[in-house]
Amino acid sequence: QVRLVESGGGLVQVGGSLRLSCVASGLTFSTYSLGWFRQAPGKQREFVAAIRWSAGITYYTDSVKGRFTISRDNAKDTVALQMNSLKPEDTAVYYCAAGLATNLRTPPGYNYWGQGTQVTVSS
Repeated sequence: QVRLVESGGGLVQVGGSLRLSCVASGLTFSTYSLGWFRQAPGKQREFVAAIRWSAGITYYTDSVKGRFTISRDNAKDTVALQMNSLKPEDTAVYYCAAGLATNLRTPPGYNYWGQGTQVTVSS
């Protein structure tokens, strides 16, 4: 059984930082691309960042470029999202996902999802 478990969410002030982690089990982690999505109340789930299984190529949505960094550790089956200079608009539930598709910017590109972790940025 595949499981993705996120951690690291919480309440932070504007300009602060958080580091989200996601531990995977039940899959050959190194062969999957990994992504982070977020969903704010009343909004659709949106792409945040992704990292390919090969060569570690990364992708980011424009609103987080220069502030967020996605990374993976295949030895520990983990993917992380370092979030700096946080803004109130970053408030959402953050989900990690694992997939095999070419298009990593949309939810259908992923086969497995975590349960999410809440990030709240207060002003």
